[in-house]
Amino acid sequence: MAAGIILGIIVLIILLGLVTVNQGSVAVVTVFGKYRRILRPGLSVRIPLIEKIYKRISIQNRSMELQFQAITQDQANVNFSAMMLYAVLNHDDNTIQNVAFKFVDERNFMQALVRSVEGSVRAFVATKRQSEILQLRMEIIQHVKEQLDQQLEEWGFHLLDLQINDITFDEAIMRSMAQVVASNNLKAAAENEGQALLITKTKAAEADGNAIKISAEAEKLAAKLRGEGVALFREEVARGMAQAAREMESANLDASFILFSMWTDAIKHFAENGKGNTIFLDGSNDAMQRTMLQMQSTIKGSNIIEKK
Repeated sequence: MAAGIILGIIVLIILLGLVTVNQGSVAVVTVFGKYRRILRPGLSVRIPLIEKIYKRISIQNRSMELQFQAITQDQANVNFSAMMLYAVLNHDDNTIQNVAFKFVDERNFMQALVRSVEGSVRAFVATKRQSEILQLRMEIIQHVKEQLDQQLEEWGFHLLDLQINDITFDEAIMRSMAQVVASNNLKAAAENEGQALLITKTKAAEADGNAIKISAEAEKLAAKLRGEGVALFREEVARGMAQAAREMESANLDASFILFSMWTDAIKHFAENGKGNTIFLDGSNDAMQRTMLQMQSTIKGSNIIEKK
């Protein structure tokens, strides 16, 4: 009977001494309130009633969302929405002791961590102007990591990542920023439209200039051809008149008859093709004589040209 009781007590003590530590965590053991050792994941044995599990610490990654406000150098309120990823620095005994005993409890640690991140961001933002903040997202993250790495290591943690998901301003500032963007877009559109209009007018002017140049060259060529045609016509007329005069001279006829015939033909042509125009001709003997002399001079000139 006594042996059974003793055996039962031994079994109970053994069972009370068995401790299971889950994967991804460690257990801190104390003896009468003093740090004793660390239990790793798996089944472990402790001394019942003497060794006590003070705290179980997760060595897995932890995340937390932050929302806070900062003020820029030009007194603009900036609202941040961020996500922080952190974890225990390593599994060394000294690191685990820092994690277990640096803070009274988890709530105090979280408060210190959050305030440290917010303070680092606010210190950086306070040196920048409102117009610069949106372009400095990566610089803010880098600044926070540089500021907190050493401090977190003293606590047994390290900052794995800090992502700033959203940066917003007060409603009035957001409206003014939207107006600035809209005005810049309108300015760019006006500049593009002006450039397009300038290109269009330039091309049109070039086309008009080319058309005028082509037309002028064509007119020049046409005038040249017309002049050559008139000159050839006059030359042929002169040769014809000279030949007719020589034939009349060989026939012992007066060459003035040809001139008189040409004169009357010209008057007839004027009358038939005048289209109602009034033409005044001097029909006196003196005028006829002057006309005949002029036409004779023309014939002499034709003879000279033909001999050449």
